Amino acid sequence: MERKYKRTLYASYLGYITQAIVNNLAPLLFVTFQKEYEISVAQIGFLVTFNFAVQMLVDILAARYVEKIGYKKSILAAHVFAAAGLIGLGILPEIAGNAYAGLLAAITIYAIGGGLIEVLVSPIVQALPMDEKSAAMSLLHAFYCWGHVLVVVLSTVFFKAAGIENWRILTILWALVPIFNFFLYAGAPIKVLVEEGKAIPAGKLFVMKLFWCFFLLMICSGASEQAMSQWASYFAENGLKVSKTMGDLLGPCMFAVLMGASRTFYGIKGDKIPLKKFISYSSILCVGSYLLAVFSPNPVLSLAGCALCGLSVGIMWPGVFSLAAEYCPQGGTAMFAFLALAGDIGCSGGPSVVGGISGFFRGDLKTGLLAAIVFPVILIIGVNMLKKGVDSDAM
Repeated sequence: MERKYKRTLYASYLGYITQAIVNNLAPLLFVTFQKEYEISVAQIGFLVTFNFAVQMLVDILAARYVEKIGYKKSILAAHVFAAAGLIGLGILPEIAGNAYAGLLAAITIYAIGGGLIEVLVSPIVQALPMDEKSAAMSLLHAFYCWGHVLVVVLSTVFFKAAGIENWRILTILWALVPIFNFFLYAGAPIKVLVEEGKAIPAGKLFVMKLFWCFFLLMICSGASEQAMSQWASYFAENGLKVSKTMGDLLGPCMFAVLMGASRTFYGIKGDKIPLKKFISYSSILCVGSYLLAVFSPNPVLSLAGCALCGLSVGIMWPGVFSLAAEYCPQGGTAMFAFLALAGDIGCSGGPSVVGGISGFFRGDLKTGLLAAIVFPVILIIGVNMLKKGVDSDAM
């Protein structure tokens, strides 16, 4: 790769770290929000749903307007929104009159940034002059995982050193990451994935069986990942009765470490491993990890199930993106935007299913997590449909 494009690649890596901050900082504070602002489990669950709902709206708008506005302006705006929302998370609940409304306002702002980052970073990297695109995509998405790890570890260190009561300062410190990356992207060259006028129109995408197959796979990928990830900290604290520090390190932190390990492994060895087979086996492992988390009588083994889930879901999101780019190379920004929309539907729906079913069973989170097994099961079926040639009659 030319040296000038390495800055673009590094900025994209940091872009996914920013995305990880946006999606995973607030869940570490769910119990704190519940205590300080006296909000229910259902309201906590809605925060997750609302974050991804806003990102879904951004995905839809991005499919129509990003190419007109331009990739550079859009990715810079994304980082402005991400930084402003993170700062607002610590400020708006205190000044809004209604703390819950303040939380929703802050989430709205940073979710706009997160949605734009999600739509733009993958096609920006896909357009770079490099070989082994699927491996590169997996490695790119690994930085989301390492960002998740940084969020959990550094936030835990902050809580131990400064006290959980000073969490508002932490939100401002994390906002420095998108601020820095704004300037990194500002000086980076950005290529267009598909030349103007040559991309498949959105209307044609909507009548392709292949597109809807990938759309379903993306929903299940996002749901399989976030149903566990968003509730892991709460599950450890309130469900398994372990300390917050131990729960965060052995639950969401190990989840992110193993998810990053899976993506990094495929980023390095991906040229030797059939992608569809890797996704299928990973989905089977995902089912097993949920069962271990739910049914193990030992809290440590339950946390091991949470962590193992991270290993199993690692390839799902970037793998489906790569398959879509392979089978539909003229999909362009619209295809990536709609697949990101599908992923966000899963990211929103997965945790919501867990929270809703748990609430129906009087707060039993294990029952909610058990219901989430449906997502990797559908993913297994979908990938095997691709193997049997759904793609051959869809183009």
